[in-house]
Amino acid sequence: MSKIGRKPIDLGSVTVELNGQNIDYKGKKVSGSYALPEALQAQVADNKLQLVVNHAKLDRKMSRDINRIWGLHRALLANQLKGANQEFERKLEINGLGFKAALAGSKATFTLGYTHKIEYDLPKEVSMEIDRTGQKLTLKSYNKELLGHVCSQIRAMRKPEPYKGTGIKYAEEVIVRKAGKTKAS
Repeated sequence: MSKIGRKPIDLGSVTVELNGQNIDYKGKKVSGSYALPEALQAQVADNKLQLVVNHAKLDRKMSRDINRIWGLHRALLANQLKGANQEFERKLEINGLGFKAALAGSKATFTLGYTHKIEYDLPKEVSMEIDRTGQKLTLKSYNKELLGHVCSQIRAMRKPEPYKGTGIKYAEEVIVRKAGKTKAS
């Protein structure tokens, strides 16, 4: 039995409708649909959604992998339902002299010490807020996977380096610093 898969998903204020293998949901932020594989089945009781294994539709190959599939789909569905109710948030920090970001509509412009400025078009599902200094970014989205992808693309523009600590890092990330060259006496 999957430890993750057997946990019920709390629905909160999200309304869920079961249509065979499709789960249609509607929340404050977004509505959508999630398709379950045939080996899994959804049940709603007491404002909680439970995924259970459908043993009648289980074939031999899938019976070995059912715990992984069960846990994966439970986690993906829980993230979509949570995002339908409230947005996910990630924070990035830009460190470095003259390093900053500016936002104009859905286009972000980064000044990161290169000879040119880097422009990045934000997807319409992701919103960005930048503080007055231009060095603290807050990204929000109802889609957790897309939010993580956008944050990793922005971080990849200038990864933090270990000697001075300059670059773009996640707010909770700790940069392990290295000692520079020392003079030999």
